[in-house]
Amino acid sequence: MAAGQSNAGAGGKVWRNARLATLSASLPGLGLVENGAIVAIDGRIVYAGLEADMPSAPAGAETIDCEGRWITPGLIDCHTHLVHAGNRANEFEMRLAGATYEEVAKAGGGIVSSVRALRAASEDELVAQSLPRLDALMAEGVTTVEIKSGYGLNHMHERMSLRAARRLGDLRPVRVVTTYLALHAFPANLPPMPGTAPYADKDAYVEAIVRNNIRAIAVEKLADAVDGFCEGIAFSPEQIARLFDKAKELGLPVKLHADQLSNLHGAALAARYGALSADHLEYADEDGAAAMAKAGTVATMLPGAYYFIRETKKPPVHLFRKHGVPMAVATDCNPGTSPLTSLLLTMNMAATLFGMTVEECLAGVTREAARALGLGAETGTLEAGKWADLAIWDVEAPAELVYRMGFNPLHARIWRGM
Repeated sequence: MAAGQSNAGAGGKVWRNARLATLSASLPGLGLVENGAIVAIDGRIVYAGLEADMPSAPAGAETIDCEGRWITPGLIDCHTHLVHAGNRANEFEMRLAGATYEEVAKAGGGIVSSVRALRAASEDELVAQSLPRLDALMAEGVTTVEIKSGYGLNHMHERMSLRAARRLGDLRPVRVVTTYLALHAFPANLPPMPGTAPYADKDAYVEAIVRNNIRAIAVEKLADAVDGFCEGIAFSPEQIARLFDKAKELGLPVKLHADQLSNLHGAALAARYGALSADHLEYADEDGAAAMAKAGTVATMLPGAYYFIRETKKPPVHLFRKHGVPMAVATDCNPGTSPLTSLLLTMNMAATLFGMTVEECLAGVTREAARALGLGAETGTLEAGKWADLAIWDVEAPAELVYRMGFNPLHARIWRGM
């Protein structure tokens, strides 16, 4: 059986002499437990708390002395475009030399270049190019990662992207959650699929996806959620609503790239559909924040994109705090606006650029990231019943995980008890 699909950690295992950041919502702050221990059976936590209160270990259980190290839940990157082909370093160089967005586009750059690169790759090549990015995340303690499609812009290549993402979860001991980014960009000036005519306009493109593509994706079980990009340069709220209506009809949860470059009230739109998350949100307003809080929609902060494209409008973290909107933090790993594969650095960016606290950053890559993927009952905290997905760190305090840059203090990464 492939590593990513196995029920690892069969039998019992005990991690003792540890300090725990449980992230349990029933405990204050990070849910810290000094002199702690974790017991897992068949890959699931059965106890996490004070070692003095630990129940008897299962017969034959392996015991690991953590020597006072900190244990957190395994990290979760809840927003990535990790499956893509090639890179756009040449565009980066052009922009540094003063080229405008339009000049880059005229030179064949922008999302079109990523689409062409992906369409030119085979599925095997796509997997091979994506594995190093996944490995980089895992090397920093990531045990769950969301991967979106969105660079195919036709049914054939969107399916290939999602299949490649599923294969990554078979090739590595990590949980891969797939998202069909059905409305990412309009494929203008790109050749249509063989035997089909070009789309007349965005509405015709949306109609084809809603009428045919999304159902086929659902039937094949290639996606765990559906996403769209609601923005002036992408798709309107009305077009996104058509997509979400169909997703809901098919029983697929929704997520939304919202309010990144302007306020089209994407946050409120996401909330209206009970979206798992709304992501970016630089231009979200108070009505949007209040609606998200009421709907339980997570606000996913993506500081890598903010940094890379030199944004100046920060997401309204203060409004999310005021209304009690849970905040996740993710890399947004993608070739054009956030070529980032370090969730540790992402936390530092969220703190330094957005003013998030250590507690918010660590919860954002564990408990709240799990919630943003609909996995809060399975992972994201150190509590009985959750998967034994752990990260063990050589640090004196959890704050170091947010404070340091370019330094990886991971001692061990545990996925499902192994």
